[in-house]
Amino acid sequence: MDSGIFIIRVMFGLAIASHGAQKLSSWFGGYGIRKTGGFFEALGFRPGTLFATAAGLSEMGGGLLIAVGLFTPVGAAAVLSAMLVAMFSVHVKNGFFAANNGIELPFLYAVAAVGIALAGPGAISIDSMLGFNSLFTPYVVAGLLVIAAFGSAVTLSARRGVVAAPSKS
Repeated sequence: MDSGIFIIRVMFGLAIASHGAQKLSSWFGGYGIRKTGGFFEALGFRPGTLFATAAGLSEMGGGLLIAVGLFTPVGAAAVLSAMLVAMFSVHVKNGFFAANNGIELPFLYAVAAVGIALAGPGAISIDSMLGFNSLFTPYVVAGLLVIAAFGSAVTLSARRGVVAAPSKS
């Protein structure tokens, strides 16, 4: 069981961290913060570079925390928040499936983040080695996830004057 959650946590964490790194830099085939900021501006998030940086750091930072198993529920909450914003600002109008740029991919990322937060980091984690698992009671984890959802709602409410929204995710 611990090896299973370890594999899921590391692979998912690195994947979402890479996804966020693409927003922050042209490494990993991304557009970097300036071009990603322009995309965010077109979605109504102004200033675009600020929102793009927040999204990139939530994904990259949250993913890295998940991957190493350090403050795992905090990392998962950061990823959840970014994915909720992505689902509702970019993808929901296209339906469910990724083939149509729908919510499928950010939905799966969000579900994985919530699942990892609720399951915990497992024994093969920094949280476990440092004894932090006891800090993350079910109430604390639920609170972090609720705060993440609230934060994404606040972020979505900050959108102004959406320009013809591009289909890039």
